[in-house]
Amino acid sequence: MNMKVRQMGMTVRGLDYANISILLTDEEILVQHTTRDFVEAEVLPVITKHHRQATFPHELVSEMAALGFLGSNLPAQYGCANLNSVAHGLLCQELERGDSAVRSFVSVQTSLAMYPIYALGSEEQKRKWLPAMARGEVIGCFGLTEPDVGSNPQAIKTRATKTERGWRLSGTKMWITNGSIADIAIVWAKDDGDIIRGFIIEKGWDGFSTTDMHGKFSLRASVTSELIFDEVHVPEQSQLPKAEGLAGPLQCLNQARYGIAWGSIGAAMACYEAALKYAGERIQFGKPIASFQLTQEKLVWMLSEITKAQLLALQLGRLKDRELLRHQLVSLAKRNNVWMARECARLSREIHGANGIIDDYPVMRHLMNLESVYTYEGTHEMHTLIMGEDITGISAFE
Repeated sequence: MNMKVRQMGMTVRGLDYANISILLTDEEILVQHTTRDFVEAEVLPVITKHHRQATFPHELVSEMAALGFLGSNLPAQYGCANLNSVAHGLLCQELERGDSAVRSFVSVQTSLAMYPIYALGSEEQKRKWLPAMARGEVIGCFGLTEPDVGSNPQAIKTRATKTERGWRLSGTKMWITNGSIADIAIVWAKDDGDIIRGFIIEKGWDGFSTTDMHGKFSLRASVTSELIFDEVHVPEQSQLPKAEGLAGPLQCLNQARYGIAWGSIGAAMACYEAALKYAGERIQFGKPIASFQLTQEKLVWMLSEITKAQLLALQLGRLKDRELLRHQLVSLAKRNNVWMARECARLSREIHGANGIIDDYPVMRHLMNLESVYTYEGTHEMHTLIMGEDITGISAFE
C-alpha cells in the first residue's frame, strides 16, 4: 500500500469496544485508518446517489488503485501492496462500512480475478495481467455461477472443447459482479472429459457478450451481469495451467469468503453506529429513546455480536498468515458474521423506526445489500453443511 510513514502508537478508529487494537500491528492500523479516511471522503458522499441511480462509482477505481487496494494481499513483485491477511481484512471491513458494492468490487478484483491468475496461472500470465490490474487499468470478473447452477458448481454446463488452436468455449454465466465493465473474465468450464478448467477470456473476443441485470433491490451500486459465450475461440496461452478440477474455483472462493467475513463486520458497524446516534437524538415521551430498556437491549446485542465477530475474523487472519486456516473455519466466519450483520441491520432499522426505510440514513441500504451477501459466495445453508460434515464426519450433500 502506498503509505510510506509508519505511524506508531495508533489505535483503531471507530468501533473497538474490546480494545482489539492492542492485538494489531501499527501497519495494520495504518491500513484501517487509510481505508476509513477514503470511505469518509470519497465513498459516503456519493454512495446514496449511486444507490438511487443503480450506478457503479467508476470514479473511485483509480483512487483505490492508487492507494493499493486492488490485489492488496498479493506480492509486490507484481505491483501489489503485499499486505498481510489481517490488514487486507481490515481494508474489506472499512470498505463495506461504506457500501457492500464497493467492497464487492475490490473483492472480485482481488480474490476472484487477480488471485486465480496468481495462484493458478503461468508466470507469463501473472506478469501480463497482475500489474495492470493492481493499477486499475484492467478490471476482472469471475464466471462460475450459471442460470441453473448456484450451490452445486460441479454441475456447470459451460463447455470448453479442445481444438487444434486452443479451445472453443460455449455457455452462459449469471450473477457476475463487474461483468460488463470487466476487461477480462476468469471463466470456469468443463472440458471433454468433464474436468473443470479455468480460462482468461478477454473483452471484445468474437462470441463473447455481456448484458446487465436490472431491477435489483440489493447491491444497486454494483454492476451485475450475464456473460454469454457463443463458440468463443480461446488461445492455449489463455488457459490457467494449474486449474484442474473443482478445487481451482473453490480455492478462489475461499479467498473471497475470507474478505466477506471481515467486510460484513463493516456493514454491521455502520448500522450500529447509526442506531446509537439516532437513539441518543430521537426524543419520545420527553426523553431520548436510548434511555429505554428495550432499545438498550438491541444496542447491547449488536455491540456484543460485532465484538465477537471482530475477534473471530482476527483469529482467521492470524491463522491464514501462518497457513493454518482450514476452509471450514472460513465457512464458520462467513456464516456467522454475515448473519450477525443482517441482524444488526434489522435491529438498527427498528431503532430508526419509519426513518429507517429512507436513504437519509444508511440502514436500509446496508440491509438490502446484506441480503445478497448472505446468499453469495456460498449460502448460509451450504456453509452450515460444510461445518456439519466437518464436526460429524458425515456428509449431508450426498
